[in-house]
Amino acid sequence: MEAVQGAGVVVTGAGGGIGAALARRFAAQGARVVVNDLDADKAKAVADEIGGTAVPGDASLIVAEARDALGGTVDVYCANAGVASGGSEAAGEKVWALAWDVNVMAHVRAAEALLPDWLERGSGRFVSTVSAAGLLTMIGAAPYSVTKHGAYAFAEWLSLTYRHRGLKVHAICPQGVRTDMLDATGSAGDLVLQPTAIEPDAVADALMKGIEEDRFLILPHPEVAGYYQARAADPDRWMANMNHLQQKWETTE
Repeated sequence: MEAVQGAGVVVTGAGGGIGAALARRFAAQGARVVVNDLDADKAKAVADEIGGTAVPGDASLIVAEARDALGGTVDVYCANAGVASGGSEAAGEKVWALAWDVNVMAHVRAAEALLPDWLERGSGRFVSTVSAAGLLTMIGAAPYSVTKHGAYAFAEWLSLTYRHRGLKVHAICPQGVRTDMLDATGSAGDLVLQPTAIEPDAVADALMKGIEEDRFLILPHPEVAGYYQARAADPDRWMANMNHLQQKWETTE
């Protein structure tokens, strides 16, 4: 793929799951890939596998080091690292703060570090791994749902603000993906996400197609488009249906 071949790519949270699948796919397409993860061993394992460079650490603080590892230029930044924080409004300040910091502010910090170079040269690509929860919601996971809405809103804002200056933005919004994060969603994930869960490679396939077609919103589960339309067309009906799902989940708890 011309847009990817030879590009300097950073993938955060790439020690496993979706991030590792994205790193492998970019490398297979001829990109030079920096693999980031909080777990240094996992980052190195994926980097060694694909011939990339491991830059472990906090995803929101590694842009300068990743840029240096790529010879001075980041062409594609995949803000993929995230936390699946469950719970209600009573989840606790620390849970809410972590979800906000990782799922939203890490994207903001990365964009702040990347945009000056991208806008000066008139090109750059920001890939945000959001979630269908960012378009819809997820039962049993208020911090996750709220912050993924924030991640989607930020990606949308970046796109509408800077697209005429050469910035390309992609928001990936899958439902269930067979990763450790899905396993951590417990009974709510078993009810809502597991039945239609896909493999991480399918998310990478969807991103590559979205890049090729220059699309902002990328839906590895195409049915999410219908849910999103139904939500916008009749919010009360949509929320009533989601409440029925909530009640069903409560009976399984």
